[in-house]
Amino acid sequence: IEAVRDSATLADGAAPRGIAIIAHPHPLFGGTMDNKVVQTLARAFVQCGWTAVRFNFRGVGATAGVYDEGRGELQDLLAVVEQVAPAAAGQPLALAGFSFGAFVTSHALEALWPTQRVEKAVLVGTAASRFTVAPVPPDAHLRTLVVHGEQDDTVPLSAVMDWARPQILPVTVVPAGGHFFHGQLPLLKNLVVRHLQSGA
Repeated sequence: IEAVRDSATLADGAAPRGIAIIAHPHPLFGGTMDNKVVQTLARAFVQCGWTAVRFNFRGVGATAGVYDEGRGELQDLLAVVEQVAPAAAGQPLALAGFSFGAFVTSHALEALWPTQRVEKAVLVGTAASRFTVAPVPPDAHLRTLVVHGEQDDTVPLSAVMDWARPQILPVTVVPAGGHFFHGQLPLLKNLVVRHLQSGA
């Protein structure tokens, strides 16, 4: 699995707050770890003192394998977690994803939650109209930020609301925002930074 680690510049001797694993958009539609929203998420985590790890799903870039409709991609994400932030190491873990990556991240959060504490989760442009997104564990709600563009024409806001409503899970809506948050990436970054700095 091809991956890139973005490390925070910390004061002498300071340890990172933890490791954030960030998942990219749909592999068959040009999604890679270098996507602008993925990079924005990484920059937000780094600014807040986290080490951010972006990676390419199977079949993308130098990562082996072929697209697997989310099943294999979930295994990819869990393999990255096991490699860079295994539960036994006790490091704080955060999960984030954009679009297809948010769908995969939701299932990783569901899988990891019973055994590994996830400090923060960020789901952006969650692909709820195209895939079955896992519910967020109730105890993880305060640790989870869901952001969606009001005018997203790839994943309608209504689809995300239909997913969030039964959970009473808040959704932060960016007015006039599209799927890729063109012209609004600084705002997206600030929303994520605010979430990471909150005490929940």
